Amino acid sequence: MVPRQIRYLLAVAEHKNFTRAADALGVSQPGLSQQIKQLEDYLGTTLFDRTGRSIRLTDAGETYVAHARKALFELEAGWRALQEVEDLSRGVLRVACTPSFSESLMPRWVHSFHERYPNVHVYMSEMSLDAIEAALCADESDIGVGFTDVRTDDILVTPLFEERATLIVSSTHPWRAAGVAITPEQLATVPLVMLVEGFAARTHADTYFRAHKITPNIAIEANSISAVLKVVQLGGMATVLPQVSGDVPIGLSHLDLPEPITRRTVAILERQRVHRTAAAKAFAKLVMSSTLQLGHGALSADDMRRADTGGLRTRRE
Repeated sequence: MVPRQIRYLLAVAEHKNFTRAADALGVSQPGLSQQIKQLEDYLGTTLFDRTGRSIRLTDAGETYVAHARKALFELEAGWRALQEVEDLSRGVLRVACTPSFSESLMPRWVHSFHERYPNVHVYMSEMSLDAIEAALCADESDIGVGFTDVRTDDILVTPLFEERATLIVSSTHPWRAAGVAITPEQLATVPLVMLVEGFAARTHADTYFRAHKITPNIAIEANSISAVLKVVQLGGMATVLPQVSGDVPIGLSHLDLPEPITRRTVAILERQRVHRTAAAKAFAKLVMSSTLQLGHGALSADDMRRADTGGLRTRRE
């Protein structure tokens, strides 16, 4: 049985006449009669008594029509719900990001998304890049913000901008006041507050230290960027973290490292060959627009078009 047959059944029950019901539906009377006969054959019972001048529902027909009305109501409610999800008057967005974004750009993006689509419920998760890939592949997240160096071919990657790591000190730190370039030798003397091993930002910082033969004075380690920054704000210490936006947290200053650290390309991550929800499409477009407004130049017009069509490119680095 299909929704069309339900509508045909209810029309005949209402008009008690096949010709009038066919006119109301805009179909031929023979075609309507054939559909009702097919429905009766499918159910194995007679729905209409056709012996008199007008037709009427049988007892079986009365029972079935009562349920058919409820079924049609639910089907139409489901259709309306789909339209609401597609136009983002309701829905769910599950977004994941690496730690550096949860402390900077992601809150701004999520807040902007909520202002545009207040009835879409957002679940935001902070996790490692590997965990984001796993969450996308397991359909536990709809979209992620991480980096282009993903490990699986199942992930769609749209580059956004290059991330630049900087030395972060308190606004009262002597190096900030001096306004001079920091040397590798100086960097080796300052006590550092660093993320624990396992974070991508820590891995890149360690690679930088080795490349420049710096033995870092790591005094404190934490598994939270927020905790790292709060310790640095108290003064006398420093950290090496990505600068993913132009904003500088209150009480902190960014200083250039002695030599540029290897940059990573920030990207939107999505799973390939799955249906992209309207919420995920809208969030990707918002992030891309925000990236352009911030002045990051890695995004092209083609990338913006891909955000609408879902044809994002796969990129491995």
